[in-house]
Amino acid sequence: MKPDSTTIIKRYDRLAPYFDGMEAILEGLVFSRWRKRLWVKVKGEHILEVGVGTGKNFRYYPPNVRVIALDFSQKMLARAQQQQVRKNINVHLDLMDVEQLYYADNSFDTVVATFVFCSVPAPRKGLRELYRVCKPGGQVILLEHVLSANPLLAGIMRLLNPLVLAAVGANINRQTLKNVQACGFNQVLVDVHSGDIIKLIQAYK
Repeated sequence: MKPDSTTIIKRYDRLAPYFDGMEAILEGLVFSRWRKRLWVKVKGEHILEVGVGTGKNFRYYPPNVRVIALDFSQKMLARAQQQQVRKNINVHLDLMDVEQLYYADNSFDTVVATFVFCSVPAPRKGLRELYRVCKPGGQVILLEHVLSANPLLAGIMRLLNPLVLAAVGANINRQTLKNVQACGFNQVLVDVHSGDIIKLIQAYK
């Protein structure tokens, strides 16, 4: 049986004190440059970050914009709030599940999620919510790790997925690009520097 949101939340609450340390090497070697590349693409004044986690994207927020950031884990959000206070980041934090956003339709110029949809139990439901709250002509930008296109590596990832999911609540076999393409966006682009497993996806409403 696939874990529901409550189960995933409990796992992230449990991991929150250790999360930054667990990802420190990958963050330094890989993730940080991709985050920087993503935030250069952000446009508009009203920005939503989904799955803010511990606030790893705060340092890349553009100036003079209104950012609302959310997470479904109270303890991850508490870590983000500590970062917000320590670094004086202009952001409003909300406790919320991406599968059920409370924002009005057509609210945001850009919606951002980084390494989030590996953990969303119903990813297309969450993506449709991003589409709904994005303004017409706006964009949803995702940075995600996805299932490899290499059949051998994909088979290994599928084999390991139950173990990774049980340990940290993340799926390593998601086909996020296909999920985005199925959610009604007018245009879906993949950054030319994207690799086999890490994809930077821009979807325009």
